[in-house]
Amino acid sequence: MSHANVELIGAIYAAFAAGDVPGVLGRMDPAIEWHEAENFPYADGSPYIGPEAVAQGVFMRCATEWDGFAVQVDEIVDGGDTVVAFGRYLGTYKATGKAQHAQMAHVWRIADGRAVWFQQYVDTLAVARVTGTA
Repeated sequence: MSHANVELIGAIYAAFAAGDVPGVLGRMDPAIEWHEAENFPYADGSPYIGPEAVAQGVFMRCATEWDGFAVQVDEIVDGGDTVVAFGRYLGTYKATGKAQHAQMAHVWRIADGRAVWFQQYVDTLAVARVTGTA
């Protein structure tokens, strides 16, 4: 089953890269628990519960506050029902005009073919420098 879990997470990132938000949200459990990293700008709503909360609290902000926001996934690690992705966040923060290349890791938990839990880890100092909060 774990290969299917890796494929699920890969499909989420592919949908996100294509701007297919319904394709991302449709792969989440209706009760997904989404945690942004402590001290990350969007952690103010953590944990977000449900795909709509993630869409409004995270994805909408990424789309409106950044030019070219992207998640560059370098590696996906198969841990069975837990899948970990390593990579970088890219994009330019509109308010400062600064570009980011922040290191990140995402931990996903999968049940019944859907993402049920997410934890973001990111270089929050790098993000704070780009957003002008450091």
